[in-house]
Amino acid sequence: MQITVPASFVQLAEKFPELPIHIQMPDEPWSEQLAATTFFVPHYMSGRAGISNITRMPDLEVVQILTAGVDNVRDAIPQGVTLCNAKGVHDASTAEMAVALTLASVRGLNRFQDAQRAATWERHRYASLADQSVLLVGYGSIGMAIEERLRGFEVQITRVARVGRLLPQVFGFDELDDLIPTADVIILVVPLTQETKGMVNDHFLGLMHDGALLVNVARGPVIETEALVDALQTGRIRAALDVTDPEPLPPESPLWMLENCLITPHVGGDTNAYYPRALNLLTRNIDRYAKGLPLLNVVAGEY
Repeated sequence: MQITVPASFVQLAEKFPELPIHIQMPDEPWSEQLAATTFFVPHYMSGRAGISNITRMPDLEVVQILTAGVDNVRDAIPQGVTLCNAKGVHDASTAEMAVALTLASVRGLNRFQDAQRAATWERHRYASLADQSVLLVGYGSIGMAIEERLRGFEVQITRVARVGRLLPQVFGFDELDDLIPTADVIILVVPLTQETKGMVNDHFLGLMHDGALLVNVARGPVIETEALVDALQTGRIRAALDVTDPEPLPPESPLWMLENCLITPHVGGDTNAYYPRALNLLTRNIDRYAKGLPLLNVVAGEY
């Protein structure tokens, strides 16, 4: 057994003094100790680069990533290796960002900030979020957290997931065409899969009613960027994006200059709430691994 964790989680060596825990420093040269890893935690937000050496770990059994999404690493995990994600770690922060983007867009805060920089007292009347219809596309743990935070805003919430169910009422993706035209705000919080990649296309955007707002805290490729740009340039709809395709968004992208598009640089889950929650998940899963118990948040493989 050899457990390798990022340097930011050095506390784990203190929590488990009896376990062989290696603290990996950034840009650490390859070593026999790394090669012997059986439980590997890549650096946060390191993506594909963070797991580039796992094929050099012949005894590897578990990869525990620190993001909820696994779309950028899943196909690189060797056969027989268990992949665990960080479900629950980013729920609160990402839900806050979804609500913040929604409120900022609905109430025109970006326009007021532009006026502030120009020292201009400009009054504009915007809609209230109250009484609006919100379509939550994606109803996993983050979708549930968004719903919980929206309850106090007196909105009507409609839930959508890949497969519909009755309790609570959740509509399926196959019903989206009927639901999109009824929504004032559409919040995307789906995982990136073959089914969801490009799901927001010309057809989807064309079904949104005039003045509707699209909020994306899922993954950039869920939206076809060119289609979104075309729709926004008409001025018919608005968007608030914490994720884009590509990332980072290049300076020449027309999205930057559109007044009806609010952009944040994929920071929804990156707050001070991250570390203690990630530490708690790692503590629990390392303890379970050492005791031979079923692991938490398994998304591929078995352990």
